[in-house]
Amino acid sequence: MSGTLLADYLHESARRLRDKVAFVRGEREATYAELEAASNQLAHALRRRGVRRGDRVVVFAENEVETAIAFWGVLKASAVVSVVNPLTKAAKLRYLLDDCAARALIADAHLWPVVAAVAPGVASLRTVLRIGAAEAASGEAGLVEPFEEALRGEGGEAPPPRQSLDVDLAAIVYTSGSTGDAKGVMLTHRNMLAAAESISTYLALREDDVILCALPMAFDYGLYQMIMAFRVGARVVAERSFAYPAQVLKEIVRRGVTVFPGVPTMFAMLSDMQLGGYDFSKVRTVTNTAAALPVKHIRRAQEIFPRARVFSMYGLTECKRCTYLPPEDLARKPESVGVAIPNTELWLVDEQDRRLGPGQVGQLVIRGSTVMRGYWGKPEATARKLKPGPLPGEMVLYTGDLCRLDDEGYLYFVARMDDIIKSRGEKVAPKEVEAALLDIGGVKEAAVIGIPDEVLGQAVKAFVVLEKGSTLTGPDVRREAQKRLEPFMVPQKVEIVADLPRGATGKIQKTGLE
Repeated sequence: MSGTLLADYLHESARRLRDKVAFVRGEREATYAELEAASNQLAHALRRRGVRRGDRVVVFAENEVETAIAFWGVLKASAVVSVVNPLTKAAKLRYLLDDCAARALIADAHLWPVVAAVAPGVASLRTVLRIGAAEAASGEAGLVEPFEEALRGEGGEAPPPRQSLDVDLAAIVYTSGSTGDAKGVMLTHRNMLAAAESISTYLALREDDVILCALPMAFDYGLYQMIMAFRVGARVVAERSFAYPAQVLKEIVRRGVTVFPGVPTMFAMLSDMQLGGYDFSKVRTVTNTAAALPVKHIRRAQEIFPRARVFSMYGLTECKRCTYLPPEDLARKPESVGVAIPNTELWLVDEQDRRLGPGQVGQLVIRGSTVMRGYWGKPEATARKLKPGPLPGEMVLYTGDLCRLDDEGYLYFVARMDDIIKSRGEKVAPKEVEAALLDIGGVKEAAVIGIPDEVLGQAVKAFVVLEKGSTLTGPDVRREAQKRLEPFMVPQKVEIVADLPRGATGKIQKTGLE
């Protein structure tokens, strides 16, 4: 990888496969040559608008062709890209833009009500590029420009790269934490190249693969589908989500998808569907991550995709991927999340940082070039996760996850050391949900936990204490929460209670809730 930067994946595939369709969204198709040219133009446009080496550029968009152009164009401008979930509400978008001191914002026109409420007040922003038509609002003059206009400027080759493989960041991927504040995971070019190389190698991805991307590219699992595809010259078939599975399944058949990446929620949805009318014979690889796939869903995936090798995987945004279970081990170790991915190492430690052996439960530690540089602007949170490794100057990742190893070195996930809830493949910070609930008139107190759910992995459950005289019901609270939170954060269950269990200091004791 010496001398290679992440954007070289697109450049090299475009050089080899100019006219091959690289990215499909609905009826739109973009070739490698088209994506290369457009991202080069965008890189020049960002440079002309003052974006410099290391500046952060936020992309607030759905899985569309323009999102792909934006991702690669930001990298080619020697800037740092951060793709934000299009379901993000205004207050959180403002927090993210302020947190990384974004220099530029690229956003979908249909998300403009959120952008318009936030962008004018972000001091660091110097330009906003709007994808698609939308009426300009007062106060936007000079700040907002059409994305399409930016692509009509200087083209040709990309600007000369001004980045170092190991020093410069390629991306910041935001993930929720136990404090309730989203944390920006800093990833260098080497971090992302190493992850893409390792994963695409053990998955044996090929140039003739057609890879589904039905997960938001704000979610690193979704983003890496495009990165890995462009590494080998494959094709991406993008969908906005898996909310309408029948529609996605039709696209899988129509487009000849060969690689199906999913999360437990998606496989649970498939388990309830009648799929006899679909021909999935071209699907040769099925992958799962976010949470361990229940055994019954593994079995169902094997029934639905009889010609596919099923990979059960486990990881964290902070190192992209920890482990994978080789398909040949599914039958004998279905509850395991597998072995360390290539070019990484793992071990378990106790509370005194002593290494543990087989059968013992301890915190998982990950070593390798996929380990993040830290959390943006959060040195204390970084220090809790990154600690000195075996070599002088080396840092390894303390995941905060409790696991155990068997006698053959296969890993089994046990529990999280904090109270993060993982629902629908997304991390949910209880404090963030509680803050939104407390913003509802009539709510006095709130406590949020995760409870087991066969479809979601974990379901978000809220216990709410009402103010005196309040007549709110559980459904009322859910409706109000939907106005304030991203869909995956909204509690599936709300229980109105008279009081919450407390410890001696008056602190709410969630261990007393179920």
